[in-house]
This record gives sequence, structure tokens and C-alpha cells, in this order.
Amino acid sequence: MQNLNFNRRAFLRFSGAGLTAAALSRALPLWAADAEVEPWDPARPLLKAGRVLKIQPLFLYSLPQRKEATSWKSWGGVQTAQAVEEEIARIQRELAGLKTRADFGVEFSPVQKVSTMEEAKRVLDNPADAVLLYACSGRGEVLKAILANPRDTVIYVRKASGPSYYWFEGLSVQYLATSKTASPATAARPHVEDVVVDDYDEVLWRLRGLYGKLNLPGTRVVALGGTWGKFAAEAPVLARDLFKLDIVEVSYEDLGRRIQKARGNGDLVAAAGRAARKYLELPNTRLDTRMDFVSNAFVLHRVFKDLLCENQAGAFTIKSCMGTVMPMSGTTACLTLSLLNDEGWMAFCESDFVVIPAGVLLRYISGKPVFLHNSTFPHQRTVTCAHCTAPRRMNGRSYEPATVLTHFESDYGAAPKVDLPLGQELTFIDPDYITGRWLGFKGRVTGNPSYEICRSQQDVEIQGDWKKLLGEVRDSHWLMSYGDYVREAGYAARKLGMKWETLET
Repeated sequence: MQNLNFNRRAFLRFSGAGLTAAALSRALPLWAADAEVEPWDPARPLLKAGRVLKIQPLFLYSLPQRKEATSWKSWGGVQTAQAVEEEIARIQRELAGLKTRADFGVEFSPVQKVSTMEEAKRVLDNPADAVLLYACSGRGEVLKAILANPRDTVIYVRKASGPSYYWFEGLSVQYLATSKTASPATAARPHVEDVVVDDYDEVLWRLRGLYGKLNLPGTRVVALGGTWGKFAAEAPVLARDLFKLDIVEVSYEDLGRRIQKARGNGDLVAAAGRAARKYLELPNTRLDTRMDFVSNAFVLHRVFKDLLCENQAGAFTIKSCMGTVMPMSGTTACLTLSLLNDEGWMAFCESDFVVIPAGVLLRYISGKPVFLHNSTFPHQRTVTCAHCTAPRRMNGRSYEPATVLTHFESDYGAAPKVDLPLGQELTFIDPDYITGRWLGFKGRVTGNPSYEICRSQQDVEIQGDWKKLLGEVRDSHWLMSYGDYVREAGYAARKLGMKWETLET
């Protein structure tokens, strides 16, 4: 329970990182502005999340003039007007190929050539979200002018992938921040981590991180029963001020009226019963609770989706999910939140805004459902992760095996015990309570035990210096997704002004 008295104004110094007025004035990243409340369908593809990331590629160059008996050109293989045009064509082909490999929304404008300060000013006066700078050659002051633009900039230089670039040699800390010189206040300044040499895989993961950073601000979250933060009362305020989440609070009185109306609708109740039976017919699905708990979870699913669609929101959270909702709904919210995640919405229990911003970011970056869960004490390279709301469609496509049980603490309702594949690679984000610091690391599933704890539970082998986690022990929530997205999450977190740490040795 550290840092509970952390000064809010001090924390807000982290908020300047790239969340410009221009960026926030664009349309909100609605997941499904035209969505309708359709019947539950396990075969429907995952909802697509977020705005398209718009990239302006720039080619920085200069053409030398031959002089006798003196050095007249710098390093590099692009020295003529013809070579410039050939290089532009090469870049266009490479970007077309890169777009086909991207598993997130990205658009590349035509490559613009820049050799003077006037051209730099002109081409940067456009609505692109980020710049992909091909730093071939050119004057240092023009480079500085481009890097001073308020947009995030990824810098690409060639050594062996084509004609070599002068700035492969010339880029330095004169132009770029480092881990020693960077600060939250200067997070938007181009950094040595923004430079890529030859490798488009390195470009792609950085763009994926920028996609997450672009879409986090403005994400609308329906908060049923209000907001809070675990051991951090200021967390909802910071979620609004720092991460620019658009939080819509809905009262339990409103929920009670909606549930009563839904349960009085015979057609809706019958449809919920059919959906419950269809859910239990999914392969590797077992029932070990009352059938009416499952049917009522589908009634609640309809109510929650009504709230999401009415508010044009992509995310949902519920505060008093372990008590208040049960008498109203005749079940628990556990299975219902799992169902929403499986459809592609973001659904989090407990309304904990210490971690929800990181969960939103990880959902955008990974393109897959995210599991908010409790942490436990790390030991022998192992940590056990558990909660009652795990998605089953963690890979974004198929459903993992599950047993539908009661919620553990109440022995009531419907909660899925989801078994994840042994060996499955996972990404974790562990946000500190209120210090502007996130920890990211990887793990692999080693077991799906049945301890007397929350129903969905995994033993995970920690990748990296697991003993470092001992210094992180606190009663907190973590976020989990399939795959390796530690680089992307850290890249985006730094640009958001957060302090990012890993378990790398």
C-alpha cells in the first residue's frame, strides 16, 4: 500500500506525452458506432478495435555537387536525382508489403521528398498521426526540424537493405534522447529507440505500439456502479486526466430497472436460454452449476451490450460485481464479462482504474482479449494468476476448454474456469498503484490448477529475472494477453510518459 499520498499534480507531469489537442479533437475511437445489439453468436469474428494509424513517410535527402580535388559528397548510395526516384519507388513497394503484414489498421500516405526547411514545414502540415522518416542524407538543421514535429516519429536508415544512408552514421544523441536524458516531460522527443536499421519487422512492432498509443486516449468506458482504484482513490481522475479515458458512469438503480425490464420480456428470456444451451454445446465445455445461472448470465449480457451500444463505448467495467449485481440479476457478472471479451469488447471486473488504462492499451496492441486478474506471491519462478472472468477466446479466434462453475467467494452464479494451453506465451503488465510506473514481462503457462481461489487460474513460469518480482509484491491486479507484446507496450508506455520496466536480465 505504498504511495497512497502521491501528489496528483506531481503525477500529472507524466501527462504531456503526445496527447495533443489536435489528436484529441478527432473523432473518438468508437469500436462499433453502427453496432446493433445482435443475438450472441460464437462464430462471429472478433470486433475490430480502434482508429486507423495514418503514417506520413518522408524521404530526407540532399544532392551533392561535384568539386575537383576536395571531398564533395557524404556517405551514402543516393547521390543523383535518378537514385532518389529509384529509392522512393523502392520505399513505396516496401510499405505496400508492410501494410499487408500489419494485423492492425495502418495507412501510408505517398512518400514525400524533403531537402529544405520549407519542404519540411510543408509536408509536416498534414493530419498524419505519425511520421516514418527515411533519413538518407541532408542537412542537420532540416533533420532537427523534422524531429521537432509534435507527431511520433520512427526513423529508418539503411546499411545493407539497399543503398546505404549517411544518417546510418550521423544519427547521434545530438538529435535523439536516451534513457539517461529522457523524462516524462520530453517523452514525445525522438529517442534512440525510435531508430531502425534495415529491419521492417522492427518498424512493424513500433507502429503496433503507436497504434495502441493513438487509440487509448478517448476510449469510452461504461463504468457500472461508479469508479475506484485499488489502494489509489485518485485513479479514476488520473484515468481521465492522464490517459484521456471517456468514462460514463451508470448507476445500479438504472441497472435494476433494465434487468427488471429484460426479465419481463419473454422473447428476450427465451433467446437467452437458447444462447446458454448453445454456449454449453461449444466443444470442451462442461456445466457444473445451475442452468438458470447461465441463462440469467445471457440476460445480463443483453443488458450490458445495450449499455455499450447506447453509449457507443468499446469498454465496460463493473464496480460491485461480487455482491450488488447478484440479487438483481439472479447470477454473477463473471460469465457475462467473459462473453463480452470473447466478442471483442473490453470487459473488466471491479472497476479498477489503476489497471484499466493498461488493459485498454494492451487490447489495442495485441488485437486480442485481455484478462484482468489477481496476482499472487511469486515463488520458484512461478506465479499463479486467477480471477473468475477469463475470456475463452484469448487467441481472438477459437474457444479454450472451460467448465462453468459458481463464483468461488459466493458459491453462486456462473463463472468460467478456462484452461489455457500448456506452453502458451503470455504478456503481462503490472501497473503500480499511482506512481506513473508500469512493469512488463513474459510468461508461459505450466498448469491450470484447481486451488480454492478464483475459478480461472493458471500457473505461469516467469520469463526473466523472476526474483525482481519479489520487490513488486502487493495486492494488485495485472493484465494478461496471449503473445509477446512487451516491446510494443513498453514503447507506447514511454511515449505516454510512463516509466517502463521489465524483468530482462
